[in-house]
Amino acid sequence: MAHPALKETFAALKTRMDKAVEDFRREMAATRTGRANIHMLDTVTVDYYGEQMPLNQVSQIHAPEPQMITVQPFDTSQMGAIEKAIRGADLGLNPMNDGKIVRVPVPALTEERRKDMVKHLHRILEEHRTAIRNVRRDGNDAIKKAMKDKKIAEDDEKRALDEIQKLTDDEIKKMEEMSKGKEKEVLEFK
Repeated sequence: MAHPALKETFAALKTRMDKAVEDFRREMAATRTGRANIHMLDTVTVDYYGEQMPLNQVSQIHAPEPQMITVQPFDTSQMGAIEKAIRGADLGLNPMNDGKIVRVPVPALTEERRKDMVKHLHRILEEHRTAIRNVRRDGNDAIKKAMKDKKIAEDDEKRALDEIQKLTDDEIKKMEEMSKGKEKEVLEFK
């Protein structure tokens, strides 16, 4: 385990890396597949009486069928605003409302759209790999500084740098596995 003088540094690095992985997980969940998923609307915000509110805070969202999402506003006077927000969210969705509920058909993805989604996944993965590597760099700098300031010995420095590399590899591997699973989901034809 890490040298006592580095405990705080490690805790901070782990927290920052976990945040990057969690952010990646959220972006994966919001990435569209050929199946209806309520998380597809996680990024949608509604102009709710002059304030931008997340869609899931002004309505109940369900995916009753593989190609349909339903949005039930808590306040039916907000139907139009909700419909407009979903349409304007650049998700390729075309909502319709019947006065009580907003129905959002989820069209099957075309081959081209699926390939675009995979490229999008790869871009998100690379951004988050970079974020984790930046955390690693900050950690390595902190360890080298601790060594320079004589807070730790040389063998402690080597052990700590190895530990940070292992943590970095583990976190990146976690994201790559999530990405592979999501990619398979996107490319699966229903």
